[in-house]
Amino acid sequence: MKNTIIRFLLFVFAVAAVAYPLYVRLSTLQWSANAQVILNNSFPLFGLTAFSLLWLHAMSGVFEPWLRQVINFDWFVRVTASLILLCILCHPVLLLMLFSLNVKAILVTYGTFYIVLGFVGWCLLMLYDLAKPSSRKGGFWAKHWHKVLLVSNIGFLITFFHSLNLGSDLQSGPLRTIWIFYGITAFAAIIYTYGLRRFLSR
Repeated sequence: MKNTIIRFLLFVFAVAAVAYPLYVRLSTLQWSANAQVILNNSFPLFGLTAFSLLWLHAMSGVFEPWLRQVINFDWFVRVTASLILLCILCHPVLLLMLFSLNVKAILVTYGTFYIVLGFVGWCLLMLYDLAKPSSRKGGFWAKHWHKVLLVSNIGFLITFFHSLNLGSDLQSGPLRTIWIFYGITAFAAIIYTYGLRRFLSR
């Protein structure tokens, strides 16, 4: 009974962590049967979702030993990782479609630095999905899987600065505060999971 209540509370927390940023974004939008409007409204939603799910991943790493006792942790990671992959693919693809594949126009509109920053973060995140199938077979990627996880988390932190500076809903208001909280706590969680905990375990 106790574990059931804990699982329910964890589920509500996870849903709220992802749903609130989407709610803030959706509450400001106006839709019409226009391809440009649909693309312009949609591509940030995938970015917000991906970042929120990545934050849950980072935080779950801190509490992994305990979480494994109350939830199916491997299932959680597998499902959320699939959703993250979908989102980090859709986010740039929809942006490119919005600008008719004109990368120069994107750079002019949003600024070169933070777009490049987002691309670097995207590449580091994609390393996780590219290496994961091979890691199951052993060999190089299995041996260095911890480093792959660390690199992908660095990619996540890079996307924090990308989103914080380009996200129109993140420039002011409560969502910016929450985003900064996500970034700070994720940074602390990654330091603990991939640095301090390993040091203490030795």
